Amino acid sequence: MEKKVYIETLGCQMNKSDSERILGILSHFGYEAEEENEANFYIINTCSIRKLSEDKAYSKLGVWGGIKKTRPDVKIAICGCVAQQEKEGLLKKFPYLDLVFGTHNIYELPELIEELEKPTPEGERVRICAIRDKAVAEKEFNIIRSKGINAWLPIMEGCNNFCTYCVVPHTRGRERSRDVETVIAEAKKIISEGFREITLLGQNVDSYGKDLPEDKNGVKPNFAKLLAELDKLEGNFRIRFTTSYPTDITDEVIETVKNAKRICECFHIPMQSGNDRVLKMMNRRYNRAQYSEIVNKVRREIKDVTITSDFIAGFPSETEEEFQDTISAINELGLDYSNTAAYSPRPNTPAGKMTDKFIPNDIKKRRLAELNDTVKKASLNSNTRDIGKTFEVLVEKIKENDDKNGNVRIAEGRSRNNKVVHFKSETAQPGDFINVEIKEALVWCLKGEETK
Repeated sequence: MEKKVYIETLGCQMNKSDSERILGILSHFGYEAEEENEANFYIINTCSIRKLSEDKAYSKLGVWGGIKKTRPDVKIAICGCVAQQEKEGLLKKFPYLDLVFGTHNIYELPELIEELEKPTPEGERVRICAIRDKAVAEKEFNIIRSKGINAWLPIMEGCNNFCTYCVVPHTRGRERSRDVETVIAEAKKIISEGFREITLLGQNVDSYGKDLPEDKNGVKPNFAKLLAELDKLEGNFRIRFTTSYPTDITDEVIETVKNAKRICECFHIPMQSGNDRVLKMMNRRYNRAQYSEIVNKVRREIKDVTITSDFIAGFPSETEEEFQDTISAINELGLDYSNTAAYSPRPNTPAGKMTDKFIPNDIKKRRLAELNDTVKKASLNSNTRDIGKTFEVLVEKIKENDDKNGNVRIAEGRSRNNKVVHFKSETAQPGDFINVEIKEALVWCLKGEETK
């Protein structure tokens, strides 16, 4: 039987990177990526940051379970954060599920597949739950990356912060940095494969190196030093990174980004709330004044920098006045864009047990709507400030006959500071770096003209 795998990925960039690695591992054993309706091995790579993501995963498993009724040889697997969180309970909940593996043991997949396909003397179906408390060592496998201009490059995984609302320390474990040589080698391979942009990934990239030993010269690795080494690599490419924890952004990191040639001027710095009491309830290790000082320092030092953030509406016990502190923080700090979500209780988290302090759903929904309106206005204000500036845009895609722009050929790409830019061009191709003068600002994008 041909080995055809379909992987559906939910959640963050780290999950997307994991799926690329899973596909690369499976390719060594004869598996090829296939469309969903043609596959005989289904994998859902899950996110548990919010209940909605978890429910989506379960819904997809139900669809695949229906397929298995008519095609019993089909194999179904679940991995990622929900798998790490729920463990063998998933085999009980979904009788058609064959394999459960977690965030810690992607590199154990070859052995798990071999065990899954091994016939038993009684002819019984093999079902496996393989969840590890510690990460399985990284192994050398190809990575089958998604086509495009951007490549994900994980530099570390896990988190030590234990924010009261967050499952990451439970599903991804404690912080684990990849060694400098491994990261550099993978970056070189990415560049050689023609990718124009590398995004460094970590639940908290600024913590990189804290768990690594000193090198042979007695130098302790850190994020700023890694950025500086990557910036030295030859080639025509950019470097981005996400996500940054506010108080871990050092002066050395800011200075490195300021002086680098290839590192983009964009920081994603989640604030989560603009109120000090709520921040303390969340176990965030800063207050509003400290966060503001960090943001203002970044803005002072780095020209045209974009600073984006994350916010939660309706955290347990949040009052209306405290929520308004979040609204005012977005406006006062001039944040360029923010991801938003209504609070969602997660298993194994302290906030999830604050049931007597939960905010009613209708109030959370209203606050989230106001938060989104504020973010839209902030995004438009940020984009409006860019009118008249000229940005280097990395072209990502082309629309040959854009009916919204008079059926002309429109190029779409991103500026170094991560703004989406549309411009008319007869010659631009994906992967080109083109200077564009900004002429118009919309809520979610900029429009401009190619400069000579």
